[in-house]
Amino acid sequence: MTERVKDIYKYWLNQNLEDTELTKELETISLDAKAIEERFYKDLEFGTGGLRGIMGAGTNRMNVYTVARATQGYCSYLKKIYSGEIHVSIAFDSRLNSVNFARTAGEVFAANGIIVHIYPELMPTPSLSFAIRQLHCNGGIVITASHNPSEYNGYKVYGNDGCQITTGTAKEIQKEISQIDVFADVARMPFEKAQAEGLIAYISKETVDAFIQAVSKETLCEAGMKKDITIVYTPLNGAGGYCVRRALEENGFQNVFVVKEQEMPDGCFPTCPYPNPEIEQAMELGIRDAKHLNCDLLLATDPDCDRVGVGVKSGCEYLLLSANEIGMLLLEYICKRRSASGSMPCRPLMMKTIVTIDMAERIASEYGVDTVNVLTGFKYIGEQIGLLEEKGEEDRFIFGFEESYGYLSGSYVRDKDGVGASLLICEMAAYYKTRERIKRSTG
Repeated sequence: MTERVKDIYKYWLNQNLEDTELTKELETISLDAKAIEERFYKDLEFGTGGLRGIMGAGTNRMNVYTVARATQGYCSYLKKIYSGEIHVSIAFDSRLNSVNFARTAGEVFAANGIIVHIYPELMPTPSLSFAIRQLHCNGGIVITASHNPSEYNGYKVYGNDGCQITTGTAKEIQKEISQIDVFADVARMPFEKAQAEGLIAYISKETVDAFIQAVSKETLCEAGMKKDITIVYTPLNGAGGYCVRRALEENGFQNVFVVKEQEMPDGCFPTCPYPNPEIEQAMELGIRDAKHLNCDLLLATDPDCDRVGVGVKSGCEYLLLSANEIGMLLLEYICKRRSASGSMPCRPLMMKTIVTIDMAERIASEYGVDTVNVLTGFKYIGEQIGLLEEKGEEDRFIFGFEESYGYLSGSYVRDKDGVGASLLICEMAAYYKTRERIKRSTG
């Protein structure tokens, strides 16, 4: 253990920390050089995804102090590029400490004179992107570690366009953060005081309603199409339950059965250590229920509900589809329905990352849809939609996806959306089930 690490550890140990659990942790590791080194040998790295790490005491951990320091740096950045009143939105998922971290960030923003719009309850990550745009904010954050194990949490930063920040912006924010002492240089205003002074306000039900309405506008159903498919859905103890179920119900899908053990938000993720809808272990309970109920479709969203996994019935079993398979099926469905209904825009565009399957480009081409290939990361798809918007051509975008189970139809958000994707997947399944019925009835 270096002298530098020792000094930083002692600096933390000598603070009167508001989180007594962190103090206990620091005291517990006092004779464990390896544990001290691991927690203090570096700061958590701030990149285009913001912060992400194991929760606990130290500079290399997610805790209220590293969150507050990052927020102070973000405040400094925002004040440099914006004059006048600055607004930000905040969302959080079901992870341990997510509420606390979100409130802490709000307190720092407020102390810096930045007006905060925060969701009163956990919400999907795409709803944060939506709120930034809907409320005309200058930026925002969401507290989440996506599909990582329960000991992790994170801090994602978004720009005024609702996209995750670029590499250049991340470097600028990191530059500001690096100049901040984690204890001496961070301003905070008590949450309730900030509310009383009008610096923190809860995001209204009307904004949530508008998000669901925006999702619903992407529906491609033909009139009279039956929606009687049976669906097993699991939010994997995350933030997707309310919005996904509401979007499905309001669009006519009534036979939705939720996996009970994974229905309620629980940051411990007791039924699956890795709440990742692309791995079979996370889908086991959903498969169990789907078999028991003989369902048509299995859906799972990750804890922050920006990604979707799908299982389809194959004989007596359920086949889990890959992200590329889901993406190509959705692309084919969207192109087919838009072409049939006359809603295909002029010079339509599909977007995908360079590591996503090339076959999607051939599908798009069959319908006269051009493909834009971008670097890995959904933010690059969001950027391309933004470039279209600058020219008043955002309606040209019909679909975007990546190989890590992220999908988006429509320009209402600038990030992958598990709510909208869930609705389209169910609609697609109902459409093809109806087509199969017609085939059987007509011979």
